[in-house]
Amino acid sequence: MDEKMEQLKNQTIIDALMNCTDPEIGLSIVDIGLIYNIKIDPNNNIDLTMTMTSPMCPVTSVILADAQLRVQAVPGAGNVNIDLVWDPMWNPEMMSDEVKMQL
Repeated sequence: MDEKMEQLKNQTIIDALMNCTDPEIGLSIVDIGLIYNIKIDPNNNIDLTMTMTSPMCPVTSVILADAQLRVQAVPGAGNVNIDLVWDPMWNPEMMSDEVKMQL
């Protein structure tokens, strides 16, 4: 897949995830900085690497389920795999500038 097409597909996934919010703070998981990597293979299978603000986050399962559903709903999406990681640990510097200003 050429680079321009890959960027377009990644942006489509990011756009879908913009509607996935952390229910505790009501902000997009993209803007919070929880999405680390998106990889789309030639068959449109999607590997999403993400984290939570804390390993003790009480809404982890809710956020993961919502992210899974939103990415699967992207037209043409194949299998969706979400890899929850803790390295690097999330920190407030990972938030978008807009969110930093809001908080």
